[in-house]
Amino acid sequence: MAGQIIVLNGAPRSGKSSIARAIQESFDGVWINLGVDVYEQATPQRYRPGIGLRPGGERPDIESVVPGFYAALYESIAAHSRLGLNVVADVGHHDAYSKPLNCLVDCARGLAGLPVLLVGVRCPIEIIMERRAASAADKGYVTGSPDDPVPLPVRLWQEEVHRPGVYDLEVDTSLLNSAQCAEIIRELVLENLNSTVFQRFSDSSWDSHRSS
Repeated sequence: MAGQIIVLNGAPRSGKSSIARAIQESFDGVWINLGVDVYEQATPQRYRPGIGLRPGGERPDIESVVPGFYAALYESIAAHSRLGLNVVADVGHHDAYSKPLNCLVDCARGLAGLPVLLVGVRCPIEIIMERRAASAADKGYVTGSPDDPVPLPVRLWQEEVHRPGVYDLEVDTSLLNSAQCAEIIRELVLENLNSTVFQRFSDSSWDSHRSS
């Protein structure tokens, strides 16, 4: 029996990693985390942040490897599922590179036939800025200007990561803690439903719908 796959999609500091840990700690069975932070550690330094490349087309020199990285990650997710292992993957899908790469559609096709749920992890940008300000890892990255206190990279993440913004489920980490979000996700998993959203993405008609 194939393992369940849960893809958590959202901006950095939206709370994806905390939800992934809550799922690993509280759900039955073995849950492997194959998200963006894990994959970055396996990515050569000169190609980082790899799949974590932020919106805005800032690094066109490494964009050519991003689709391959995503494909490899999702092939690994699929392989774990086919071996009966559950997977939670916290990612930040967007297509705001210097040119469209269509990674989300290709990744969805790689999971065709497997039990997968796509969860949108939302959080107001004001809360994300508070979390960034409190994080030592974000020092020097979170500064804006008096006229615009939200740095452009943060704003771009907020705007681009939820395009097209269709999910099997959405959670808001400004309203719920990670354990509560995980519990809502668990209820959906127990319904034993396959993702209608990923099916739409993997369907060939999505490309023409998206470009229209």
